[in-house]
Amino acid sequence: MPNSSRTGLPHPKKLCLVTALLISLGQLSMEDVPTMVLCKPKLLPLKSVTLEKLEKMQRDAQETIRQQEIAVKE
Repeated sequence: MPNSSRTGLPHPKKLCLVTALLISLGQLSMEDVPTMVLCKPKLLPLKSVTLEKLEKMQRDAQETIRQQEIAVKE
């Protein structure tokens, strides 16, 4: 394992990923330790543009119906 330039110690990521196990017979085997890989979070809109358009159309239609009902009552 390559040493870091400042501390002279092995790189900590290398130590986490691979663990050496010394078996009683003196044989050396390597074990790969799986680690969680986190990805960059993705920002999603709370409401899609299409949903906002549909809601606006529905509000407009309800307002038109209300105006027609008021006109009929008069």
